[in-house]
Amino acid sequence: MIVILIVFMIVGFFVSSRLKSKFKKYSQVGLKSGLSGREIAELMLRDNGIYDVKVMSVEGQLTDHYNPGNKTVNLSPEVYGGRSAAAAAVASHECGHAVQHATAYSFLEFRSAMVPIQNLSAKVLNFLMIGMFLFGSMVYSMGLDTIFLVVVIAQGVITLFALVTLPVEFDASKRALAWIDERGIVTKEEHVMAKDALHWAAMTYVVAAISAITQLLYFVMMFMGANRD
Repeated sequence: MIVILIVFMIVGFFVSSRLKSKFKKYSQVGLKSGLSGREIAELMLRDNGIYDVKVMSVEGQLTDHYNPGNKTVNLSPEVYGGRSAAAAAVASHECGHAVQHATAYSFLEFRSAMVPIQNLSAKVLNFLMIGMFLFGSMVYSMGLDTIFLVVVIAQGVITLFALVTLPVEFDASKRALAWIDERGIVTKEEHVMAKDALHWAAMTYVVAAISAITQLLYFVMMFMGANRD
């Protein structure tokens, strides 16, 4: 299991580094349209008939996200004020989530409903892992089969959440790329850059999903082994 985690840590680090590299590269390419990330986001929202979502600037790098709870598109400073292919890609992608929310996109609704369950599952899994390390005998008194069953259920929820996230992210990028083309926000060359940036962003979710599936299979095998014993 440790080897598997190390492998995915290395792959995750590579994908993350690649994403940062692409974002940095495309952030230096100015848009011919001259629009900032904020202006692009507000325009996309208006074009989709969305007037109750606010575009805000948040601290950090690559911290961009859509919050369905308070209906805000949160953009990092480089995206909010940026006038680049990267800023256009990220701003429109996050607005893609706002469009999903407004149109009751099924996968987004399911993912949002799963958030509290996923958070609880992550806490339970962390508690058991730390508990087995610090208080082995006390935790093991529960019975290995019971422990592994809880672990499998918790990891199963986390894995389902990671899988449901994939169509949500890919669909948001699809909506974003289609809109920036139709609206003439980007040129053909800028479109290629925006698509590449979103591709590497999506790969972070793909790696997370594969990692979650691998861990789930490992825990299932441990559970089956405990039952055989």
